[in-house]
Amino acid sequence: MTNKALRNFRIVLWVLVAVAAIGATALYMFQPPQRPLGVTGQNFALASTKGGTFTQNDLRGTPSLIFFGFTFCPDVCPTTLAETTAWRAQLGLDEDDLRIIFVTVDPERDTPEMVKAYVEGFDPTIIGLVGDQAQTDAAKAAFGVFSEKSGDVDSDFYLVNHTALTFLINEDGTFQGTIAYEEASDTALAKIERLVKG
Repeated sequence: MTNKALRNFRIVLWVLVAVAAIGATALYMFQPPQRPLGVTGQNFALASTKGGTFTQNDLRGTPSLIFFGFTFCPDVCPTTLAETTAWRAQLGLDEDDLRIIFVTVDPERDTPEMVKAYVEGFDPTIIGLVGDQAQTDAAKAAFGVFSEKSGDVDSDFYLVNHTALTFLINEDGTFQGTIAYEEASDTALAKIERLVKG
């Protein structure tokens, strides 16, 4: 092979390498976002304040807003529950159009009776979910939720730092996105409208 032919061969080879690299980058950049583990398959089971057990299979059927928190929460949790119920009302939706689900991350203090009274104080249709520590850990893992005690952890008056996202779950039980704590209302409403319209 002559020097000129060898040079042309190398040029062609480098062009093919560059095209493959660009293609791989595009595939990585534009692939659909990954859903949190569990919403796409990991199992969990919690007691529902509406009666019975709520599992990952019960996410199907109706679009849902899911928030993890605790009843002793001084700010984030009551604000989020107030906002989600207000957004649902503002869009003219009811529980058959959009469920609101609250999962406690504090099974040590939050009994089913406490969670029921807490969520129904915001709206009687909100579903509260409660488990023991292992069940709670499984539900947290299913959504990639973090929580840990803070403050005076040895007293009954500890706080719990936790993920402050509201998860948007499609009618088929799959993850669509999140609403951040204190996200602008118009943005949150637009996300909920897209969720309900499917």
